[in-house]
Amino acid sequence: MDKVLSYLTLNTRQFHELSLRARVVLSQLPLSMTVLLILAGGLLFHPDLFESQAFLVGVGLQALLLAVCVLVPWDRLPYASFLVIPLLDFIPIGFMRHGAGTIITGVGLLAVFPVIWLAASGLFPRAALAAGFLASLGIVWVPVFVTDDAITSQSLTQSVLLPFIMFAIGMTIRVMTASMMAQQEVVETKDRALQALLEESARRERLLDTVVNSVDIGLIALDETGRQVLANRKLEQFKAIAGGTRETAEADLQVFQQDGRSPLPEVRRPTRRAAEGQVFSDYLLWWGERPNQRVLSTSSRLLLNQSGAREGSVVTFNDVTELVTALNAKDEFVATVSHELRTPLTAIRGYLELLTSMPDLEPDVASGLEVVSRNSERLHKLVVDLLSTAEGSPEISVRPTDFSALVTERVSAAQERNTNPLVRFEVHAEPDLVAMADAPRVSQVLDNLLSNAVKYSPGGGRVSVHAAEVDGEVECSVTDEGSGMSAEELRGVFSKFFRTSAARNAAIPGVGLGLALSKAIVERHGGTITCRSVEGQGSTFTFRLPLAHADQQQLQPQEP
Repeated sequence: MDKVLSYLTLNTRQFHELSLRARVVLSQLPLSMTVLLILAGGLLFHPDLFESQAFLVGVGLQALLLAVCVLVPWDRLPYASFLVIPLLDFIPIGFMRHGAGTIITGVGLLAVFPVIWLAASGLFPRAALAAGFLASLGIVWVPVFVTDDAITSQSLTQSVLLPFIMFAIGMTIRVMTASMMAQQEVVETKDRALQALLEESARRERLLDTVVNSVDIGLIALDETGRQVLANRKLEQFKAIAGGTRETAEADLQVFQQDGRSPLPEVRRPTRRAAEGQVFSDYLLWWGERPNQRVLSTSSRLLLNQSGAREGSVVTFNDVTELVTALNAKDEFVATVSHELRTPLTAIRGYLELLTSMPDLEPDVASGLEVVSRNSERLHKLVVDLLSTAEGSPEISVRPTDFSALVTERVSAAQERNTNPLVRFEVHAEPDLVAMADAPRVSQVLDNLLSNAVKYSPGGGRVSVHAAEVDGEVECSVTDEGSGMSAEELRGVFSKFFRTSAARNAAIPGVGLGLALSKAIVERHGGTITCRSVEGQGSTFTFRLPLAHADQQQLQPQEP
């Protein structure tokens, strides 16, 4: 029925979207058009049909009802008031059926239109079914009682099948309507839920857009194929610094390496790395050309779906130009101060060497000079560490190195320097370990680790050194049974000037540069260094260096 009515509206609007008056007119229109069709057939084939006054009355009443449908403002009346139209439809149908007689049979079947209307309305379902049945029965029986013909059982039962057919049709329509209404309710419920979800999604999208464009960092989100799905305004500003626009690809931007002049290869650019699924933090890049060049710290994190599979990445760009400038200024200051300290310290050490070599020194004088010499050596080591740190990445010259012998040598030197009789050393080094290393630099790493193991073990204990080949690399670990570190302290152990609270409380000498320098040396070798520590139980520092291959293992003499 709804499809038929939709066709009647030329499919321009859905039936339920029309005004109530339009819906009433369209609901009555099929019956009126059928009556019009009967009139056309009568004019062509049954002219005597128009001699029946009852038929003409029925046609007139039908026309009147159509006019009522058009003229009455149904929207202003109670909603169910339109049901009076299908109820009144039975009257003109009764007249037309009685007037048509045997000239045109089946006119009484017009009752199916008001029956369907009543049943499909969904209003007062039981009353609508009863009204349809009784009205259809009235169409059959009323003419029998109002005519002069004798009332017989034959006249009463002759067409009694019609009301039962109408009742069955009404029942069928009612069941179908109830089912469709239930489905419509489900659909409307889901539609309301969907609308609420869409509104919430839109609200979250607005919130995300506001937050993303409010933060003072550049941000770009990529899908699993590396296609950009989101970027904020701050990133557009960074692109402008690098000579690009919003649509410019990162590969076309002016991005440089640490020297600020060498272009960064495309494969090392942050968006390319993120698109390949790489995760990184604090990856420094120099954007744009001088004098407007900026230093950006970039980081990448993966986006994972519910099953844990990668569905994209997010890359952030943070302007750290001022911080890098401040760090460079600090390093320059440290280098300047260290150089200024080194000159008088060299003179002090030279004269100390002359004084201590003099014969027949008084015991008190010799003891005092020994204290001065020991502290000058400590000061010299501090100056050397400061200079090495200020120089940045240390220069190394790798060659095949007998790592086993190097470890044994440095442990022996640490034993000679050890002033804590409670500390004992153990060495477990595989023989014939050959590493591609800069021996003096690696010796510096071992000295730092062994010195720390002794310093941070005031209560004594064992310092174990292990060296072996692991996963195709040379691995060396230094383990002590000292004070250890907390999890929070462990995160900053390789930072410059880092010192644990235990070291500060115990007044253990040092400025916290040894581990930072050791990390720089190991990484310059292409290796890694890590630390495991438990507070109160000790620490283990482990570093790895490249293993010399068979064709590289011809040991070369080390420089003195």
